[in-house]
Amino acid sequence: MKVEKIESNYPYDLLLLADETVEGINTYLFDSDVYVVQIDDKAVGVFCLLPHDKEDVEIVNIAVAEEFQNKGIGSRMLGEVEKIAGGENYKRIILGTADCGFKQIRFYEKNGYSQYNVKKDYFLKKYPDEPIFENGIQLKDMVMLEKSLVQ
Repeated sequence: MKVEKIESNYPYDLLLLADETVEGINTYLFDSDVYVVQIDDKAVGVFCLLPHDKEDVEIVNIAVAEEFQNKGIGSRMLGEVEKIAGGENYKRIILGTADCGFKQIRFYEKNGYSQYNVKKDYFLKKYPDEPIFENGIQLKDMVMLEKSLVQ
């Protein structure tokens, strides 16, 4: 698995696996550090890191191509995020996901993240014109998770 920071030719096909619209992605993409994950020269994953301050960096998008999911790549990507964030002296990694994204929440918790906040009505405000559904449930709140990099 090779991880490469990119500054152009963003893989929107992968980014759209974790965010609903190109417009939504573009609200953070150009302020983020974007990394592509390749296996055998094929882009199979992507993650975007958005600094908040000197201590916190947020994973604002992380996705693995569907045919490569459930093979441990996502966990390895989170390990890469931790290496990058630790190398830049961040103390905490944060991220948010839909409250009905049960699989995603379990995945993050399995990888050492814990819930610390809920952004009420986040998805209702971000996408007021067209409701978004996951697992048959309308996205409403965003669950915030964190992982400390300080021992």
